[in-house]
Amino acid sequence: MTLVLVGTSHHHAPVEVRERVALDADAAAALAAELAGEGYEAVCLSTCNRTELYLVGDGAEARAAAALTGLAGGELGPVLYRLQDEAAALHAFRVAAGLDSMVPGEGEILGQVRAAYEAGVTGPVLDRMFRQALYAGKKVRSETAISESPTSVASAAAALAQQVFGNLEGRAVVVVGAGETGELTARNLAKRGGRIVAVANRGEERSSALARRFGAEAVGLDALERVLPQADVLVSSTSAPGYVLGVDQVRAALARRKGLPLLLIDIAVPRDLDPEIHTLESCYLYDIDDLEAVVQASLAGRREEAARAESIVEVEAERFAAWQASLDVVPAIAELRERAEAIRTGELARAETALGRMSENERRAVESLTAGIVNKLLHLPTVRLKEAAAGADGVAYADAVRHLFGLDEAAGTDPRS
Repeated sequence: MTLVLVGTSHHHAPVEVRERVALDADAAAALAAELAGEGYEAVCLSTCNRTELYLVGDGAEARAAAALTGLAGGELGPVLYRLQDEAAALHAFRVAAGLDSMVPGEGEILGQVRAAYEAGVTGPVLDRMFRQALYAGKKVRSETAISESPTSVASAAAALAQQVFGNLEGRAVVVVGAGETGELTARNLAKRGGRIVAVANRGEERSSALARRFGAEAVGLDALERVLPQADVLVSSTSAPGYVLGVDQVRAALARRKGLPLLLIDIAVPRDLDPEIHTLESCYLYDIDDLEAVVQASLAGRREEAARAESIVEVEAERFAAWQASLDVVPAIAELRERAEAIRTGELARAETALGRMSENERRAVESLTAGIVNKLLHLPTVRLKEAAAGADGVAYADAVRHLFGLDEAAGTDPRS
């Protein structure tokens, strides 16, 4: 039962590629269900930094690559990574621990992994792997300091804004998107002195709730053009499928700002802001990939904690590999013991005439003696098979046992023959 992971992330593909395969929670669950309908165990993990398919089943790698290529509407080969078994599990554990994130130690990813697992269609392999991934993620957070005061994408956006302006004190900020990321961004900008003047969102209820916390105006996305001229900084993080702000709208806002600079930070995937905006004078546009340099500058103090976290996930990956390898030999062990027990009970049945002259205590002694002989004979082969399961020879050992003891041939035959 081979475990396969096929995906792409911020390490391999720029945002303009990642947004083509980005899925919201409903679409990710629907894709997992579609693949499960074809006989696979399937989980789809899609965040702003990655889209990954975890599958178990025949032809899983080719099917996962085809699914992602279909989402992208074109060839993805050069930016896809493909991992199997222990390597796939280790990657999943690193993701859950926040070690593969743009912002190492980020807290949001563990919840995203849990949501993907719960929305997927799992069998024994993916169920075990994702439960262990969540355990590894929690263990890293409880036993290391990698996530203490972590730099999130939202705080990186605020740090970038401060770098551009030097001082955010009193700078007017428009926040587009009232979800968790929008709220974190607003908080981080306000901590650095930014003045939240408007919160724009598709749904009024969420924008109103967030706007009230900062004494800001709540507006719909259709009012962005009206509030944009007030802004020194605009940060956008919606889940809209297309651009919420185009180059012509920004050009009109700049004309009303009379040369004052405007900073726009797009941390959405797919992107919210038309990339052509960066061609306008007095306008500075950054997307989520541009934040990586800001993040890297904050990591020096957490290298040691990251090394400790890596050790934890490596141990968990080894444990998973040992469990997965045992799947090859456990059936062979069970079949061998069943075959031996069938022979034992068959021979006792053939000796029923002689046994019938024994007392009950004597019969129990014979049962115990024959069972003990079987157990002693099978003990060492069982131990050797389990040891082999931890290495690369598990399947070969299991096949050898089946051949030597005729287990495949024994199915449906009389065990006494």
